[in-house]
Amino acid sequence: MKLKHSILFFSLALFACAGDEGEMIVNDPNWTKDESIEMNAQFSADEQAEIELYLSTHQDWKMTETGTGLRYMVYHKSDAIDSARVGDVVYVDFEISLLSGEICYTSDENGAESFMVEKSDIESGLHEGVQFLTPGDKAKFIIPSHAAHGLIGDTDKIPPLSPVIYDIELLKIERP
Repeated sequence: MKLKHSILFFSLALFACAGDEGEMIVNDPNWTKDESIEMNAQFSADEQAEIELYLSTHQDWKMTETGTGLRYMVYHKSDAIDSARVGDVVYVDFEISLLSGEICYTSDENGAESFMVEKSDIESGLHEGVQFLTPGDKAKFIIPSHAAHGLIGDTDKIPPLSPVIYDIELLKIERP
């Protein structure tokens, strides 16, 4: 949480409004590339620790971690054998929550969602995760912020630098 306050402070220090015309003045904090790399590494390490702490309280979740940091667990496996792949249109039911347990979004609100795998403007971690699923599978994904909503969150219900948990069911795959 300290890290999230630091980024908020940094963002406020970087941007300031001036004048009645609402023009934006950008202050140059003399930030170096090395300092940016170091800050990003610290964000990542803090988030990794936050996810590990969360998983320590959910020891029954036997998650697999990918090279991007996505963690996934298929908790209901269907009999289907053909998994989603790049270019497929997938239909999913889902619930998105924060590590705190706060539910942000659910398909119960608006029905199932669909998107084209690797060809839609949604979380890269979701594109990666659905490729492990076949129709009828239910899974949990923990998507780190860099593969979810990133530095600024979604500017609505998902805060900056927040990993998200997807509880997802792959309903259907359509091939073009």
